[in-house]
Amino acid sequence: MSNAECILTQVEPGTLLCLAGRLDVVAAADVRSALAEAVDHGVGDLTLDLAAVDGIDATGLGVLVGAHRRAGRAGRRLVLRDVPPAVARVLLVTRLDKVLRQSYSRVPA
Repeated sequence: MSNAECILTQVEPGTLLCLAGRLDVVAAADVRSALAEAVDHGVGDLTLDLAAVDGIDATGLGVLVGAHRRAGRAGRRLVLRDVPPAVARVLLVTRLDKVLRQSYSRVPA
């Protein structure tokens, strides 16, 4: 999936997706659809790599929360990998850092 500001790549279908650009109202519908498909067609943890995400808005947060809930209903977990500092701050301020699981393949900046 790709639009002018956001690129979502399936590295391992149903298991690992990488997001680049801004997760905002412009990209929300496409990202929501891709995450729903990944949740529905995979098993185990669904990892969303956010290392290349430049920013996120309230709509993007809603997409992540929705994917988290959908994964939970399917007996899976959504794991946000390599969350950039700007996005981590938004998660902290909104207290979603307590809800959305995060992991790092390297020490966060």
